[in-house]
This record gives sequence, structure tokens and C-alpha cells, in this order.
Amino acid sequence: MDVVSTTETALVSPAEYLEMELHSEIRHEYINGRVYEMSPGSSDMHQLICWNLMAALHNQMRNRPCRAYNLDMRVKVSPTGMYIYPDIAALCAKPRLENYKGVDTLLNPSVIIEVLSRTTEGYDRGDKFVHYGRLESLQEYVLVSQHRMRVEQFVRDGAEWRLSFLTDPQALLRLTPIGCEIPLDEIYRGVELSDIESSRSSEQEPHL
Repeated sequence: MDVVSTTETALVSPAEYLEMELHSEIRHEYINGRVYEMSPGSSDMHQLICWNLMAALHNQMRNRPCRAYNLDMRVKVSPTGMYIYPDIAALCAKPRLENYKGVDTLLNPSVIIEVLSRTTEGYDRGDKFVHYGRLESLQEYVLVSQHRMRVEQFVRDGAEWRLSFLTDPQALLRLTPIGCEIPLDEIYRGVELSDIESSRSSEQEPHL
């Protein structure tokens, strides 16, 4: 989901942010004491990829003590104080929740998945990942392109993160912390990607 880049808001406290969010029809993220408005919508491709991912996760989590949350579930990065709405957050443990006047915020996701847009790719790989990386519970961070068949998977390895790329339709996205495996062609089922082949042949993988 996109964050609207407008003029910076004044610094507010976490309590002020939570109270404001309680009465707002538009979601906001809270980062470094400032509030940022989120885009009120997303593309059809973004929605379909999220749906495919959620459907696969729910199917594989059936009869197991696991949870997969969509954009409606807010996540807090307690060490940095960030409040954010990831596209998908999942775990196979008892969820730890911060409750504010009946609205829950998840504190311990083990997997976070973000579907990239052209306007947020840098943010999702950069500042947002820096915040996410402070979550002790987080073991895997996944970035899914909506314009070409490519998934970037960051796996925590001690104090470091290992990055791998998946581009083959038959490749499996293995989410070890939640015991799920999803083929790329299932993630992109029904999504029209006209530049899959050209992107494979012409694009160089970015360096860490």
C-alpha cells in the first residue's frame, strides 16, 4: 500500500496517533513521531496478488495454530515506535497484541510480505526494512513485484539478512517460520504480466 507524500505533519505522541487513527476513515502510518497518510486504494494487480497469497496461506494454515493478517491489521515495531500496515503479516505462535480502545495492533509477526509499487519500492527496501529489522520476532521479509514475476526474500541469519530472488513460475516461496510453500505461478495466478520475459533477460539483479 502506498504512503502519500505530503507536507510533514507536526510531531505527535503515539497516544495522539492512536486516538486520531481510531476516528479516521483513512489509514495512517506513524514513523519517527510523524503521521503519514496512506493511499486510499491500490491497483487491481496489487489486490489480486494479495488475495492469491492470503488464500494460499489460509489453506496451508488450516488446522494449525497460525495466523495470516491482511492490511487491516496494524503492526507495531516496538523498538522504534513505528506503527504500520503491511500487506500481509503472519505467524505460527500466540499473537501478542497491543489493544487501544478495542483495536488490536500485532507486536510479533514472524513473516511480513509487501507487494511493491513503483512509488514505494525504495521505501520498502530501505527505511521500512530498517524498522522491520528491529522486530526480534521477524524472521523473513518478502517483497513481491506486481509488474513482473519476481519475489525477493530476506531471511534472518543471526545479525545478518540473506537475500534470494525467485523468478521461475515453478519456484517455491518457502516461508519456513510458518511452514508454508507457495509456487510463484500461484502467487501470480490471474495476473497479466506482459513484461515477464523481457524483464528476465534485460534486468540485472540489484546489489545489496
